[in-house]
Amino acid sequence: MLCLFKLHFNCWYISLVSKTAFYQELLMQTKALIHDETDPIANMANISALLFDALEQVNWLGFYRIIEEELVLGPFQGKVACIRIPLGKGVCGTAAQTKTTQRIDDVHQFDGHIACDAATNSEIVIPVQLNGDIIAVLDIDSVSFQRFDQEDQDGLEAIVAMFEQSLLLEK
Repeated sequence: MLCLFKLHFNCWYISLVSKTAFYQELLMQTKALIHDETDPIANMANISALLFDALEQVNWLGFYRIIEEELVLGPFQGKVACIRIPLGKGVCGTAAQTKTTQRIDDVHQFDGHIACDAATNSEIVIPVQLNGDIIAVLDIDSVSFQRFDQEDQDGLEAIVAMFEQSLLLEK
């Protein structure tokens, strides 16, 4: 598999690696970024920056945090975004309410999709849990249809699981 990803100094590198190996590398980079840091906002910011720089065909990537029973914009990379999303509304609100990852191949076919960026065609949203409660979601939008597959989902869920573990270490 051919992967294109951006590393330091805005240089693009092409590497023949499997998608699984690509996500393993991202997982290791995530671990290094959040090691010994207990501030969840700082960790969300760095995870957003890391993934936005590494993933292809992504036009928005970030976190929405649950505050007073709605999703509120958190650290992100990309264009300006919707600030508040009701639980159960749109892809993000559905992921938060159902506590399940939402992988949408064509957001235009998703009933109730909230279009923050008209260029978005597919989306994946992964809930972030602490002690069984959803506290945030990781939202990733793409300009490509069917951008995210099961390997992407598995890799991104592993990164979110690592972030969830760091939340348990908060002081």
